[in-house]
Amino acid sequence: MGNKGLKEGLKHGDFIILDMICLQFCFTISYWMHINFANPYRTDDYQYQAVILTTCQLLVIVFSNNYRGILRRGQLEELFSIVKYISGIILISLVYLFAVKHSITASRLQFGLTSVTFTLVDYLVRQLNKVRVFNSSKYKENRRSIVLITSGSIAKKTLSALISEQEHRNYFISGVVVTDKECSDGEKENDVPFYSLNDDTIAKLTHGWVDEVFLLQTENMELPSKLMESLFRMGITVNYSITSISDGRWPITEMKNLGPYRVLSSSVSPASAGEMALKRLADIIGGLVGCIITMIVFVFLAPIIYIKSPGPIFFSQNRVGQNGKPFRMYKFRSMYMDAEKRKQELMAKNKIGSDMMFKMDDDPRIIGSEKKDKHGRPKGIGNFIRKYSIDELPQFYNILKGNMSLVGTRPPTMDEWEKYDLGHRIRMSIKPGLTGLWQVSGRSGITDFEEVVRLDREYIENWNLLLDIKIILKTIVVVFKGSGAS
Repeated sequence: MGNKGLKEGLKHGDFIILDMICLQFCFTISYWMHINFANPYRTDDYQYQAVILTTCQLLVIVFSNNYRGILRRGQLEELFSIVKYISGIILISLVYLFAVKHSITASRLQFGLTSVTFTLVDYLVRQLNKVRVFNSSKYKENRRSIVLITSGSIAKKTLSALISEQEHRNYFISGVVVTDKECSDGEKENDVPFYSLNDDTIAKLTHGWVDEVFLLQTENMELPSKLMESLFRMGITVNYSITSISDGRWPITEMKNLGPYRVLSSSVSPASAGEMALKRLADIIGGLVGCIITMIVFVFLAPIIYIKSPGPIFFSQNRVGQNGKPFRMYKFRSMYMDAEKRKQELMAKNKIGSDMMFKMDDDPRIIGSEKKDKHGRPKGIGNFIRKYSIDELPQFYNILKGNMSLVGTRPPTMDEWEKYDLGHRIRMSIKPGLTGLWQVSGRSGITDFEEVVRLDREYIENWNLLLDIKIILKTIVVVFKGSGAS
């Protein structure tokens, strides 16, 4: 399977599972139709055939792109796709049975009936599943927000092309910026707001939730260099129409389709679709293992937290995720219940030297911090939890959900995000992580926020799977040593 096929396969796992269930269901129905109403899996010959079918189905799934663009297909296109899909499975199965000299007389009839019933049943199942996906809140939340930047002469026509058959797109147009004419306040087309290109628009665009930008140039349109520079500093992906874009400040990293347009993309991250699919697969595996560890730790830790500070065992807070999307992040509670209220009182003791992040030594909000060892250092249960990063374990649930990754940049709070400059916002051009480069480079020992941003940018610009593995291994060593935490 190619990079894009792998990514689509992981993204549409629900369709894969349903197809596999449908094939076995139709195999059973076909057996009832030409043999009798009995369990085909109790017969050695048909049990063998079922295993061959399943194996061949997995081969077709892995080595074909059948699931690529499945949500964008029309009804007739979907029918042809299913016929091609089941034909591949049956053909490989028959070739194998012929090669091993297995009797295929009965198999041909069984496979023929299975092909027909599968085509009908799976077509219905896929259509129903698409309806479920399009109506789900998760699908609507995960669609990419794209801003169109173009000239007034083609703005409405381009918008119309981009939003055609919108329910089959994994993006929505959140605004149109017109570069060569004034737009009136509240001007809209198809419920999409129009803006003139000025400083106020740049401020709105760079402080709002935007995943990508599409720049469609006409021959006489001047390149909005100031806006492009701001977007690139933030790490936002910019898609250009295929024109004479040659400015070296915005390197081209990918060619792809955006609705009906073929575009060149400029992104600060060099990761390919296949690499990101593998990263997500690693996150799923790590998230599952981490959730199991979290449940085990919960059994022992929950009573201790509650005894020392009655209240919820878990602490949850809105944080800023990739491209400014808010999400709910979870931790084991290591602080007293009034910790957030007391934060403002303690800002003067912030080690970071700015209000972009908050870290302090001997934080009195930590559970049990009033208890000291012989050297005067706090030794409460909250300090122990934070020293060994046990409080971070529930974030494996965020990783499993897809809000976070095993490795990335730490997510800021909502108030910290509002204070970021453009250059700081590049930190959230990728998914936030449980650990990251700056954590293993010093954890709480780094007190300069600009250094945090520099390390995060270094990670984003030089990302690869090997780097993630190195950071994870370093994190394990740092955590078990309990070094650098506060």
